Amino acid sequence: LGLAPGEAALVSFIYLSCPDACPAATAVLARLDALLAERPALAGRVQLVTVSFDPENDPPSRMAALRASLAPRGRWRFLTAASAAAITPVLLDFDQDATPSHVLKVFLVDDAGRVRNIYSTGFLDVRLLLADLETLLGA
Repeated sequence: LGLAPGEAALVSFIYLSCPDACPAATAVLARLDALLAERPALAGRVQLVTVSFDPENDPPSRMAALRASLAPRGRWRFLTAASAAAITPVLLDFDQDATPSHVLKVFLVDDAGRVRNIYSTGFLDVRLLLADLETLLGA
């Protein structure tokens, strides 16, 4: 993730073809991006990362189109891999399954690359994400 000391990231994995969970996670991150823009000291220490599970159907051009449609105000990266084989080690690092019926997870990662929290559907609330970022970063 390339985090500097004192930074954190929220990482989500998506399928652009997903009709429900993935758009919901992206919408929460979009709300968080807007809230972070109101807190520049915190925003400069937070990176949002959205990664496609599906490099074959979600090439860089489609991820760039998603980014453009959301017009992030902060540090929000939209990534895909060159192939399914290339994304597999990343998914293993996060213990994230890569099936179309995957369980929604957003990962809070600290500057040492440790997963500090995992948010799923019931806990994916922008207020909780913001509070956890403030706690983790001492903001």
